[in-house]
Amino acid sequence: MDEFSFINSIKQQTYKQSSVIKGVGDDAAVFRNTSQDTVTAVDTFVEEVHFSRGTMDPFHIGYRSLAANISDLAAMGSTPAFYLVSVVIPNNWSDEELIQLYKGMRHLASVHEMDLIGGDTVSGKEMSISITVIGFVNKGKARYRSSAKPDDILFVTGTLGDSQAGFYILNNPGSFREKEYYYAKHRMPEPRVAFAKELESLSRVALNDISDGIANEVNEISEASKVSITIYEEKLPISNSYNQFPPELQREWMLFGGEDFELVGTVSRAEWEYLKAIAEKTHTPLKEVGYVDFSKSNEHNVFGVNHYNKKKLLEKKGYTHME
Repeated sequence: MDEFSFINSIKQQTYKQSSVIKGVGDDAAVFRNTSQDTVTAVDTFVEEVHFSRGTMDPFHIGYRSLAANISDLAAMGSTPAFYLVSVVIPNNWSDEELIQLYKGMRHLASVHEMDLIGGDTVSGKEMSISITVIGFVNKGKARYRSSAKPDDILFVTGTLGDSQAGFYILNNPGSFREKEYYYAKHRMPEPRVAFAKELESLSRVALNDISDGIANEVNEISEASKVSITIYEEKLPISNSYNQFPPELQREWMLFGGEDFELVGTVSRAEWEYLKAIAEKTHTPLKEVGYVDFSKSNEHNVFGVNHYNKKKLLEKKGYTHME
């Protein structure tokens, strides 16, 4: 299939967003929005670095690539609206695989009423997917990592370590419980858009998405907010069958594993009950897992308290994007 035929095969015929003036088909897309702040993010995914056809089919690769970007918008409190996709296509990808790649994106995009408004296709030695997403948030309501303050509650959505557990099962065939659940958590994560959008009713919340492990993401909040944060490891939420995996891997995936695309953040104690109400309204699992320290030091650290009640520094390390 030549480039123009391929573009025609993936082009949307109608658009969900009323702000679109011109979508795919010209040198650039045009949309108009004057009442909200615009939020944008971009990520690039390379085969055998960020994904592999050995553990995911093209549909899942497309779905998860877009999910990663949508999660970035959710971490800003933004509602997703548009996406643009540029791909470098090697000879060992078939036309049908490329169609399935875009079908995976389109499946998730339809859930969030996102429109594909542009991109590019070129040939090259290895598959590379670059996605730009655009979303909107009410003026002054974007959420930043720099908003944490002493005595805030540290919270997390969902469960941790499941994506890496799914990847482990895919690469280590055996008798595991709830295989399909873990496969889905690895291949088709669900960004917390509805929950994040409702947070605009709060006066202040620091937020980050868990793409590289909670230890890394909380360190980013700590650095941006110039505070120290303590995490209780025993409070970190896990799935019911998570204890079937080796203990050392459970902790590694829970703290430093990547691709869960849950949200971690801090909120004032005065608004904790409001946050719990938002979680209930949006059917989002939510758990208190730590707090922001009253630190007089200029150092901005993250500490983990283990099941022996020992407090140790949690270094800023996480998922290395090698699969």
